[in-house]
Amino acid sequence: MHLKTIKSICLSYLAFLIIFYPPKIDALSHKWIAVPKSQYGEQLWDQNSIEKNSNGFIRILSKFVPKSTTDITQDILYTMEINCSETTFRDIAVGANKFNEFENKDSEWKEPNGDKLILGVINQVCVFIN
Repeated sequence: MHLKTIKSICLSYLAFLIIFYPPKIDALSHKWIAVPKSQYGEQLWDQNSIEKNSNGFIRILSKFVPKSTTDITQDILYTMEINCSETTFRDIAVGANKFNEFENKDSEWKEPNGDKLILGVINQVCVFIN
């Protein structure tokens, strides 16, 4: 009888929590910041996604919007890491429908090689974080 009472109290408490304290939904909205456009399209980065990790690198969400979109050319979503001191980047994950669809486990640091869009993201993020 004592065990039934404890179960009843626990279930009542659980029901109370579910009703009056709904689970946190990750509804953090994106705050997209655009860099100057190029002939290929537009690059945006999410100001609300900035994280600085223990190595000092900055992780952000970014998306590329091609100049013309079709079924083949769609927005590309990236999770990027940026090394401000060396002006380099690496794509940690990529996706077409949602962020982090495909993780890039062996991503290497790359130079922007004059890519106006990537340089724009790196410069804006590094200025913002400092």
